[in-house]
Amino acid sequence: MATMKLAVPTLGQPGLDSERSGHFGHCDCFTLLTIEDGEITEVAAIDNPPHEEGGCLRPVGLLQEAGANAIVAAGMGMRPLMGFQNAGITVYFENQTPGVGDAAKKVAAGECPVMSADQACNHHH
Repeated sequence: MATMKLAVPTLGQPGLDSERSGHFGHCDCFTLLTIEDGEITEVAAIDNPPHEEGGCLRPVGLLQEAGANAIVAAGMGMRPLMGFQNAGITVYFENQTPGVGDAAKKVAAGECPVMSADQACNHHH
């Protein structure tokens, strides 16, 4: 199985024990997890600069530069969703699990659906 680099929007400090940010655009940072054969093998951090620097599409570029090829989100707007899709980053939808590591494990286990345009929120942040 290919290696997945999964970004998880995170509140406070990045890490497996941290709490997930419910809205990816407003997270403090992203925890970037390398998942190989369903196991988390590496944990890295990506700062999320303030929104003023490029708006809601800025994290798309950030994560792309960091080599992420997937993100798990509890919700996001249509523009960033399309941005991630265009960048070749798969967006997984998971809005039940508060922990970064736990949510990542669900994605690794193949339990999270890929977010579709129907699930994108229509609010404009």
